Amino acid sequence: MAEDSVKSEAPAQQENENGENKSGQKAVSSNGEAENQTLSKRQRKKLLKQQKWEDERELRKQRRKERKQQRRLQRQDDEGGDGQSFRKRPRREVTPSSLRMVVDCSFDDLMLIKDVRKLHKQIQRCYAENRRALHPVQFYLTSLGGQLKQSMDEKDKGWVNWKGISIKTEHYSEVVAKEDLLYLTSDSPNVLEELDQKKAYVIGGLVDHNHHKGITFERAKELGIEHAQLPLSSFVKMNSRKVLAVNHVFEIILAYLEKGSWQEAFFTVLPQRKGAVAVDQDGTNAQEKEEEDSDSDSEPDATEQLEKRA
Repeated sequence: MAEDSVKSEAPAQQENENGENKSGQKAVSSNGEAENQTLSKRQRKKLLKQQKWEDERELRKQRRKERKQQRRLQRQDDEGGDGQSFRKRPRREVTPSSLRMVVDCSFDDLMLIKDVRKLHKQIQRCYAENRRALHPVQFYLTSLGGQLKQSMDEKDKGWVNWKGISIKTEHYSEVVAKEDLLYLTSDSPNVLEELDQKKAYVIGGLVDHNHHKGITFERAKELGIEHAQLPLSSFVKMNSRKVLAVNHVFEIILAYLEKGSWQEAFFTVLPQRKGAVAVDQDGTNAQEKEEEDSDSDSEPDATEQLEKRA
């Protein structure tokens, strides 16, 4: 009797377990259906797209390898099998210049933070251009501190590892001998004709939109150092004012060291928005002179007109 009762309990227990499993499966399926029903059409579409993206990961990887291999073969064909990259530029022989260029950063308290950040970018450009110049100059950054240093620390932490530049917290008058200094300022009555390799040319690190006009000229006079302006008016006529950005002045000096011509240096560096037009040595615009010549060629002279009337 006891054995019969045990046997009868076993099928009952199995039926209960099967019932629970079935009910569990029904609950899971019903939950999955509920989740699918709660997703919107856009969400389901996005989910399918993501799943497809994951499924095709290996395929994309294989395609990238194939494209890379094709590009490698193409380069070998273009190079003629000599193994040298056709993209490489001819290596230029760099000859460092003894000329010194100084960016005077002592105007920090006169600028808004947005202008300080513009100056920071201009200094970055000066550094980059000097690094790849044919005749790199000895670059000095003086009176560094305040807002400018803060901007450099926040936006360009790598500046502490810059090479080929002397960064000083001192004023430039404490770094370079007074007799070697020459301040480049557009307000100076003196015009720079040639560059002296023994000089240290100072550029005012100031972005002020003409709010402090003449301040660099006044500072130069106060310190009793030489000053001059670039010979811009002798070679170029511009639609805008003659005041140039720090990096433009710096790049013009680099271009002059390479080309030996002020006019070529100006037109290599000056942006198109300045509306620069070449000026002949007699002071006339080359463009206007060409227009006058073309007009005179197209108009018949008085003798020709009289002959036609006769």
